[in-house]
Amino acid sequence: MDAELATLSAEVGSWLSRAGWKLACAESCTGGWIAEVVTATAGSSEWFDCGFVTYSNDAKQDLLAVSGQTLAQAGAVSEDTVREMVAGCLARSRADIALAVSGVAGPGGGSAAKPVGLVCFGWGRRDAAIHCETRRFGGDRESVRRQAVLFALRHMMTNELPLAR
Repeated sequence: MDAELATLSAEVGSWLSRAGWKLACAESCTGGWIAEVVTATAGSSEWFDCGFVTYSNDAKQDLLAVSGQTLAQAGAVSEDTVREMVAGCLARSRADIALAVSGVAGPGGGSAAKPVGLVCFGWGRRDAAIHCETRRFGGDRESVRRQAVLFALRHMMTNELPLAR
């Protein structure tokens, strides 16, 4: 793992430890990369509970209880879907805080409405509202996925989200 990701993971671990929280993640387009980044940090078992890699719509429904209606109406790459992924992640883990990611990493699969590089994020805590945001990243598949990992973890720790106690 590169130095930027390693540093970010250590910062996330410190932030979660100070709050006394455990993290869980629900990932689609990042394919478990977020879980890999945080578990590469020694001591992460103290602040990381689990990760769900729910690449298919069936997996999103079966593992995280994402509604088939949501997937049919809004699509897998939507704030509605990541909101339900966060809720399912919290319901099916022992984590205090959860994040979810779903997007179009490319090179194919994009559309005019949901172009390559479009990624939806969700963050939530058991006793707080779920916050969602959508971003568009440039570059190739690996670049889009890496930028999504960085954004998900960095943004989770900002004061913009209703996660701080």
